Amino acid sequence: MTKSQFIKFIIATTLAIAALFLPFESLGFVDDNTLSPLEIRVVAIFVMAALYWILQPFPIWSTSMLVIVLMILTVSNSSLLPFRVESYRVAETYIINGVQGVNIGPEVPVTMMTFKSIMATFADPIIMLFLGGFFLAAAATKYRLDLNLARVLLKPFGKNPKVVLLGLMVITAVFSMFMSNTATAAMMLAILTPVLKLFDAEDRGKAAFALAIPLGANIGGMGTPIGTPPNAIALGALQNAGFNISFGEWMLFGVPYVLVMMFIAWLLLLKIYPIKMKEMTLKIAGADKFDTSPRAIIVYCTFALCVLLWITGKNVHGINDNVIAMIPMAVFALTGVITKHDLNDMSWDVLWLVAGGFALGLGLQSTGLAQHLINAIPFASWSPFMLMVGCGFVCLFFANFMSHTSTASLMVPILITVAVACKDTLAPLGGVTSLMVAVAFACSLGMCLPISTPPNALAHATGYTDTTGMWKTGLILGIGGLVLSWVMMYILSKILFTV
Repeated sequence: MTKSQFIKFIIATTLAIAALFLPFESLGFVDDNTLSPLEIRVVAIFVMAALYWILQPFPIWSTSMLVIVLMILTVSNSSLLPFRVESYRVAETYIINGVQGVNIGPEVPVTMMTFKSIMATFADPIIMLFLGGFFLAAAATKYRLDLNLARVLLKPFGKNPKVVLLGLMVITAVFSMFMSNTATAAMMLAILTPVLKLFDAEDRGKAAFALAIPLGANIGGMGTPIGTPPNAIALGALQNAGFNISFGEWMLFGVPYVLVMMFIAWLLLLKIYPIKMKEMTLKIAGADKFDTSPRAIIVYCTFALCVLLWITGKNVHGINDNVIAMIPMAVFALTGVITKHDLNDMSWDVLWLVAGGFALGLGLQSTGLAQHLINAIPFASWSPFMLMVGCGFVCLFFANFMSHTSTASLMVPILITVAVACKDTLAPLGGVTSLMVAVAFACSLGMCLPISTPPNALAHATGYTDTTGMWKTGLILGIGGLVLSWVMMYILSKILFTV
């Protein structure tokens, strides 16, 4: 641990411990009575997680692991003996002759969370959905399905640099819908690296091409539930709250949104980074022809089957989207497509990060803390427009300075409670589902800085991008993307959902 990380650790830990002793009722952070001991502990864990995720004294996935362990040890029925609690006394306020006082009220029973429910977040159905996506991505890379698809799909874009730029963005977005944004960006930048060297030193077009990859990856991931963790986190929260969206329904509004955003991003790149080169040839090494080995064919068929099942939806075949993701896991494991060595290369840290977010959300909900906090804020008196705008900009702000997944893990558990509580208020704009989908999109639109998202960092590492251009592009696309998401959610909610 460096000195800077140690200082961040001390600051974050001190503030988290201080949260245990804050007079929440006096500060107006809760609606009435007194927070239970469990709620106060969850507040401290929430503050700790938020600060650790923002300041990053430790890797963000390790913070999620710590969240789960601390919750088991302090608020579950398997917690340490000093933390076991059966009841607590509430504080009752009174006013006599204009003077306010506080009495100790009756005892209120406390139900500890079950440790099994907390540990179950490791195997949440959404985690399985993500893991299935990892299997598909690993198999596609191993048998060069990704490279060959890029070769086939880029061919129609010809040799015009401007059109090739658009083609690269579209292909990157398509891959990012089914692979992790980081893996997609790494793959596409590897393909693009030799091409970037073709540009003259003074041609700013190379920066446009370098930025096209992270933009395509970040935007494309919003198109499917497995494209990026915020989507999965929002989808899981919606499902737990009783609002179901199928894989196909998500794509019905996600893909049009991605297409419009891609076109806007393309025009923006051409404006900020004019391309001087008149003609270029994009060659992809290792993509001469499709692999026709038996295992490669298994990959092709399984990939196509999963996409088909996800698109057609549960109403057609009866299989839950999360269960579909387990098909490639079983098929690839049994046929040897994926080996134990391939498992080692998968992003398990992302799964643990998401699991920690789910555990935090479970703690907020199960202890009643989320409801206490929401009741203290007059959301019901806010207009639906203010709810959409406020939630969107808060998520966008945080997503630029911390990981998209961390932002979603922090905000979604609270905002789903807000959305459900304000269901009637939100009805004119499409209801709970519209707000949460817009929130998920907002969490993925933070891309102003190299640290905002791994694809940005990868592009910045090429040396062909500059922070100023990334900031301008990210800010415009972030705000524009928020507005577009609100408009599209309003229009499409009238067709797809009104809950």
